[in-house]
Amino acid sequence: MADHDDTAVRRLMLLRHAKSAWPEGVADHRRPLAERGRKAAPTIGAYMAAHGLLPDLALVSTARRAQETWELVAGALPRRIDVRDAVGIYEVSATAILGVIRGVEASARSLLLVGHNPGMAELALLLAGEGDALPRLRDKFPTAGLAVIEFDAGQWSEIEPGRGRLVRFVTPRMLERKQ
Repeated sequence: MADHDDTAVRRLMLLRHAKSAWPEGVADHRRPLAERGRKAAPTIGAYMAAHGLLPDLALVSTARRAQETWELVAGALPRRIDVRDAVGIYEVSATAILGVIRGVEASARSLLLVGHNPGMAELALLLAGEGDALPRLRDKFPTAGLAVIEFDAGQWSEIEPGRGRLVRFVTPRMLERKQ
């Protein structure tokens, strides 16, 4: 694959970690998933698998709830995904997360980030300039919500605010209603 292809589409998937528990005396970084989160994460994973939303690379926050979310999502996917821990997406701004994304190698055309609010919601709104689901996204980016944004870009370093198309925004609640 060439390092640069002007006609390439980059697919960015932003997944907010699933619902977490708040055990007393547990530091924020170490909070586990709640039972509701343990049910929601595989639902999102199954949706991703059914719709061909398989990342070439997953960057996962080092927080326990994000790691547990990824493990449950990955268990529903049909193939193994290259995954890396991403310290740089925990408790940082949307522009800081964008900096992490811009550093991803061009060979990864489809990228998944598993992170936290407010960063995930702010980043999705920063990047998506169009898309039918934008009003719902502006309203709320709930736990285990998945935003899929596509860019016409040859490399991740070329993506710019407002230039993405929000092609999907799904939540566990939406998927439960469809069953």
